[in-house]
Amino acid sequence: MAHHLPERGLRAPPSHWPHARVLVVDDHGTYRLLMGSLLTKLGVAHHCCSDGRMALDVLNVERFDLVISDCRMPVMDGYAMTRELRRREKAEGRPPVTVLALTASLGPEDIRRCMACGMDGWLHKPIGFAQLRKVLHCWLAPPNSGGNAAKCMEVTVVPRGTFPSRASLIEAFGSWEVVAPMLFSLIEEAHADLAVLAAAQATLDASQAAQCLHRLAGSVAFVGETGLENSAVALINAVQVCGVRLNQADLDGYRQSVERYLDYLARL
Repeated sequence: MAHHLPERGLRAPPSHWPHARVLVVDDHGTYRLLMGSLLTKLGVAHHCCSDGRMALDVLNVERFDLVISDCRMPVMDGYAMTRELRRREKAEGRPPVTVLALTASLGPEDIRRCMACGMDGWLHKPIGFAQLRKVLHCWLAPPNSGGNAAKCMEVTVVPRGTFPSRASLIEAFGSWEVVAPMLFSLIEEAHADLAVLAAAQATLDASQAAQCLHRLAGSVAFVGETGLENSAVALINAVQVCGVRLNQADLDGYRQSVERYLDYLARL
């Protein structure tokens, strides 16, 4: 059974990691759960926030060695958070903390925006156990070592192109103890977003529909590429340009496709 497959890469962490602190910023609860679980397995202390404004409040009073932040969030997104953080650091004469973007979309324009706001690097969702460990080796370098940030741009992502299996998820994320609650949270959140999307369709609320589609794109891309995330991006653009009424049939079809995918994940 997949429950008994050996966990991957559980070597002892470097001696300085227990003294480091990482701040995770993401509006998606499943991503916070995943990153928190992986950091715990890697022996790294961490704190999680659901938006950029909360993160800035925490950064005002606590020290962190690394911030890993989603780019698109309600209240305050990762770009705005980083710009304000850099402004405060400069005004107060504080050394800059490393900020890495964690995003499902990583095209040239996304990279340009990351650089323009002062982020140090970018990672493509989803990120598994081995990939996160490699990132930490780069960005949580031993004191006075200077690190090797260039290597972080070479981080590989979870293999894509096929639906995940139990074995592939354990291979990517380290153990079934990490995967099981992550899947439960992902499915629960996605079903809630589908319900809100249906309500947005009923009220023709284009802004709410686009927000739900963005969250659903993150959910369906979480454990591998299915094509559903690309459909969500196309629907977001269509809804923003033409509104909900003209896209009702496509939105209905998308909700049904996501439901089928969630049913598949629930049976793993």
